[in-house]
Amino acid sequence: MSSALLADIDRYVEDRAESLWPLNNFIHNNPELAFEEHKAHDALTRFMEAEAGWRVIKSAYGLETAWIAVYDSGNPGPVVSFNAEMDALPSMGHACGHNLIATASVCAGLATAHVLRTHSLPGKVKIFGTPGEEGIGGGKIQLLKAGAYKDVDISLISHPGIYNNSPRVRTTAFARLDVEYFGRAAHAANSPWLGINALDALVIAYNAVSVLRQQTMPTDVIGMNITNGGSRPNTIHAYAAGSCVIRAATSARVGELQEKVSACFRAGAEATGARVEIKITPGYADHVPNLHLAASYTKYWNALPDVPDPPIPDGETYTFVKASTDQGDISYAMPSVNASFAIPPGLKKGPPHTPDFEIASGTREAFERALRVGKALAGTAVDVLVTPGLLEKVKKEWGEVLRERT
Repeated sequence: MSSALLADIDRYVEDRAESLWPLNNFIHNNPELAFEEHKAHDALTRFMEAEAGWRVIKSAYGLETAWIAVYDSGNPGPVVSFNAEMDALPSMGHACGHNLIATASVCAGLATAHVLRTHSLPGKVKIFGTPGEEGIGGGKIQLLKAGAYKDVDISLISHPGIYNNSPRVRTTAFARLDVEYFGRAAHAANSPWLGINALDALVIAYNAVSVLRQQTMPTDVIGMNITNGGSRPNTIHAYAAGSCVIRAATSARVGELQEKVSACFRAGAEATGARVEIKITPGYADHVPNLHLAASYTKYWNALPDVPDPPIPDGETYTFVKASTDQGDISYAMPSVNASFAIPPGLKKGPPHTPDFEIASGTREAFERALRVGKALAGTAVDVLVTPGLLEKVKKEWGEVLRERT
């Protein structure tokens, strides 16, 4: 992409800043939980409906708060897309900065469409309003399964934080295991020998999982809690339950750990005679960044004025984070970038999922940083649209990496 096109993107975004600022503020000041983002859905679709040339689909693919905005140049070409997250955290508002993610993606989509329109370029731009990223259930996964992304060539998104600026983010895969033990009640003083203690089974399992951690990899994370430990201390407990979340560098490794943890659960039942039921709920896949797309993002991020700290790492160094996102599942379906960006005041305050970050994500400084991200994402998309052979290289890399990981 030429420097003239980047300058065009830069000017366009600056011209749109004051129209995007109230939208960003509205989402931040009206936090809504996963799959309940009705105000955000309405505000974003209303905003996009006012944009010339965009077709907006509300409550897309049967998800009430999902939406899709499409700009079609009218000439066949690559389909580039941006994901806009909207959901907030329980009791903490937008402490994960999804208002900034939505702003950056809308900004990027508008800027990319502007370049297509102004320079008569072929191709199509899609912005997906993706609900329910927090927790388990992933709106992107549901949209993916429904076929919403079937014609999309690349998927771009960003995420705010305090530690780094990087388009080469690798996230962890995760899954949740719920375990229930069914024993036999008895009085703990009069006739404990008549009972089968479900809580003992759970305690054995809990301790076995704790011991298992000694032989896991540095990138593995296993957390467990007891969700039902009985109601009275003087009984042999007929029922007990717990939950476990597993994170690992790859989905394949999560599968290995699932079996190890399940063995710990079965051991508790074997030792006590209780009956065990294990429910495994798939979470999100690890995110696999596309290095060709990341290189484009880096080039345009650094070409924009006043490059903020910290700098994007040199070369092809990955940025590993132990968080998880449903953009990971998207990255297994098509080439993807999930660009992290640090917002002020950075390390002086708390990271995502803290009250400090909820405050930071609503500031003008964070909004300005999101606009910069939007410019770099738009530059990446336009690069794919105008650079001969780039999309082929992007897809070739994606296919090779996918074969290695699966």
